[in-house]
Parts: sequence; C-alpha cells; structure tokens
Amino acid sequence: MATKMLMPKLSDTMDEGIILKWRKKEGETIKQGDILADIQSDKADMEQESYESGVILKLYAKEGEGVKVGAPLAIIGKAGEDISSLLVETHVPSPVQQEKSVTASEPVAVPQVAIVPPSAPIVIQNDIRLKVSPLAKKIAGENNVDLNSLVGSGPQGRIVKADVQSMIGKSPLLKKKVFAPVQPKEIPLSMMRKTIAKRLVESKSTIPHFYLTTEINMKRAIDFRSSLNEVTGTKISYNDIVMKAVALALRENPKANSSFAGDKIIQHGRVDVSVAVAIDEGLITPVIRNTDAKSLSEISGETKELAQRAREGKLKPEEFSNGTFTVSNLGMFDIENFAAIINPPEGAILAVGTIVEKPVVENSQVVVGHTLKVTLSCDHRVIDGAVGAQFLQSFKKIMENPVMLVL
Repeated sequence: MATKMLMPKLSDTMDEGIILKWRKKEGETIKQGDILADIQSDKADMEQESYESGVILKLYAKEGEGVKVGAPLAIIGKAGEDISSLLVETHVPSPVQQEKSVTASEPVAVPQVAIVPPSAPIVIQNDIRLKVSPLAKKIAGENNVDLNSLVGSGPQGRIVKADVQSMIGKSPLLKKKVFAPVQPKEIPLSMMRKTIAKRLVESKSTIPHFYLTTEINMKRAIDFRSSLNEVTGTKISYNDIVMKAVALALRENPKANSSFAGDKIIQHGRVDVSVAVAIDEGLITPVIRNTDAKSLSEISGETKELAQRAREGKLKPEEFSNGTFTVSNLGMFDIENFAAIINPPEGAILAVGTIVEKPVVENSQVVVGHTLKVTLSCDHRVIDGAVGAQFLQSFKKIMENPVMLVL
C-alpha cells in the first residue's frame, strides 16, 4: 500500500520547511534510510530520510518551495500502484473541528492512508536513543566515530554531518569508557584526623583570618638555585629557599612572629618555622628549629629527614609542635594560588603556589618571566594589615635578591 510522507517538525518553533534539493526523482527507487530531500527549517539545513522503501510515485513541491509542517512531501509505493485516492486533498482539521467531528451524528469516512509519523530518525546504541541524520550515521560508520560521544548541533539535539566530520580522527579518544561501579564506604576517623578536624574547626571559628597576596619575580631565585646546586653538588629545593627567606623576613618583622594568648600577645624570640607535610592520614607540620640561623643545606637536609620520618609515623611530639610560623607549599601540584588555614596558636601561615611562566615587564620591555604567588593568612588579633604587608615586602625582597640568603 502506498504511503504518504509528511513534512516533519524539525524544531520546536518550525511551522514550514523549504525544499532545498530533492535527492530522488519521481519514478526512482528509494530504500528506507536513504536521503529523500534537503530541507531548510527555521534553525538549520537538515537531511530528510525516507521511512519507507519503494518507488517515488509523487513529489508534492518544487525545489525552493515551502511546505507546511504536517503537509505531504511525497508518496512512496509500488511501481504502477493507483494513488488517485491519495491525491485527493485531505483537510487536516483544527482541534476545534476535531472535537466537533467526534460529537457529530453522521459518521465520517476516513480514507485508508498509511501516514508515516513526522519524527526525527532515531538510532539506539547502548540503550541510548540518539537523533541522527542518515548521512551523519553513514559517515560515522565509515570513519569509526562513536555516535554516543557526540552532542548534536541540529534541532532538538539531532546529530548532523558537521558534528561527525568534526570528530573524524578523534573518536578513539572520545569513546565512552565503562567504569566498574564504585561502592561507597565509611572510613573511621583516625586519632590524627580527629585532631586535625578539631583544630581546623577551632581555627576557622575562633581566629579572625584575613589574607594578603603578593607576586614575586623568580628570575634571580631560579638562577641562584641552579648555580648553587651546580657548585655545591647539593639539591636545594625552592621550598628550602622559601623557608630560609621566611625566617629572615620574620627576623626583620618580629610582630609577624607572634601568637595570641588570651589576655596577651606572645612575640616569640625564636624563629621555628613549621613545614606542612602531607601523609596518608592527613597533614603534619614538622618544625625546623632556629630556621633563621641555619644554612640552606642544613634546612634542606633536616626538612627531608623530618618529612621521611613523618610519612613513616616516627616523628616525636616535640618535632611537630610549638612552631612559631608555618609554610604550606602546593606548588608541586601546579596550584597557582591558595589560602591556608592558620595552625593555632601560631599567628600566620604562608601558602606557596607554583612558579608560572608568563610575560613580565623588565626595563619597559615585555619579556618571558617566571613568577610565584604567595598568600599570607593572618590572625587579625595578632597581626594587623600593615604588619602582614611589611612581612611580605621583606620576604619578596629576599626572594628577588637571593644573595641575601647567604650573606
């Protein structure tokens, strides 16, 4: 039996489609899935596939003409089939007319015409229903492009030729990975984690934090570290340089080396800088005693030794307590900038990011440079804004003139 194809609604706002080009002529054979015509909707040019196989017995419009949504596009059937009954124009009733026809006393004769629903073609892959044009489906198959990895740019998310072509050669990287389900689990708090949770909640809820950030030109520090390691044969890290610079800046700004103690402020005479070390159970802060009086090589060796014993759980209590200032460095994880929580009863903590390659201005010229951002978290009960800013000025001056580290 001959079938009448109707103009589909290719977008939510489409009322009419324009026939850009007929891909088949009257009298030609067409298979289900073949392209019948290129249609222009109100949002995109689309390829309309045939939903039936047979011979094209009638095309209703010329190229360039508009066809209303729901109006006939073509009749497909067997060669020589009588389609005179289908050629009689049928009126599509409005909702009001349809309601009246239901209540009419006289029966209404309905011609036996098979109407193909004007829906978008659907491909089912991995239980996912995809709207995809036949040409896009064909190109995807020929080029091993996974349709499930694509987001359609056509109306109602329909995948079109351009979507597939943009992914040719890239599909192996875009194929969906199937992961085993991850089961939720409850992890009891260790004593260390309980202590960390308690102290950090106490810190954020009782200490009025404020934050100061500065950016440091690292050109000289990079050259200094490279020369020092080459000449001495040691391996001084950037964190070792930061630790020493912090200690010297605290000597210049003793108010930043203070703690709040209820009815008084304790300004420490010692400079004991703690360094944050990540371990399996959380975070621990071994202390480098008298950091200001130690050489870079001494700071480097002691930091490595304490960090190793921290990861092995062999630190003694006196080795991770009673620091006067803490350095937390996440630069090795490519973190550019962050703000750390103060480790009470200390009055401040310095958060150190990664060294970033970026344009900088030198002698009125833009050149490639390397910069480092650091953020000082301060206890406002102990350290005022000016005190924190002066500390960062001293720290920056030392980092940008690293010869001061060895004078």
